[in-house]
Amino acid sequence: MITILDYGAGNLRSVQRACRALGMDSTVVQTPEGLRNAERIIFPGVGAAPAAMDNLNRLGVVDALVEAVRSGVPTLGICVGAQVALDRSDEGDVKCIGLMAGDTRLFNLPDPALKVPHIGWNEVRVVRPHPLLEGLKQGDEFYFVHSYFLDPKSSDHVYSTTDYGSNFASAIGQDNFFATQFHPEKSGRFGLELLKRFATWEGTPC
Repeated sequence: MITILDYGAGNLRSVQRACRALGMDSTVVQTPEGLRNAERIIFPGVGAAPAAMDNLNRLGVVDALVEAVRSGVPTLGICVGAQVALDRSDEGDVKCIGLMAGDTRLFNLPDPALKVPHIGWNEVRVVRPHPLLEGLKQGDEFYFVHSYFLDPKSSDHVYSTTDYGSNFASAIGQDNFFATQFHPEKSGRFGLELLKRFATWEGTPC
């Protein structure tokens, strides 16, 4: 059973539909108790980091999410869920959860032809092997919608990069936590394959 954390940040219905399409059982929770009983967690999100953190704190689920990850529960962060998993965000200069050391940065693009937010399909290049990215090859694309990008403190935690004016980390991970800036639930076959692998992932990076 996959537990999807609902904190009012958007795209959980798309995640649910993707799980259903794969024949994967899922449940949506908004409470610490729901997270503490989870076998594996998807932490999705769209929108703004300050609002996301306000909602997470209002629901009182931050400590339970941290406890679940620290106890070894396989966890997948998506988009804003990935961004607020780091220490802080440039968006509102907000303190975030700190599941992984690093910050979320605002795009500062040298090419005026490149618009922010970054919206659309773009290549995801695997730079470090990970079970959830297994089988991806040069040219495989995923769907992005974001104005901020992931900047983990250690390059050892970067598993894929994407070019949009410059290279940014599009998938990061540490132990049983993995997170994507792109939306696997909106990324067709490659995204569904990633979610399918997550359903059986044991929570180890190799």
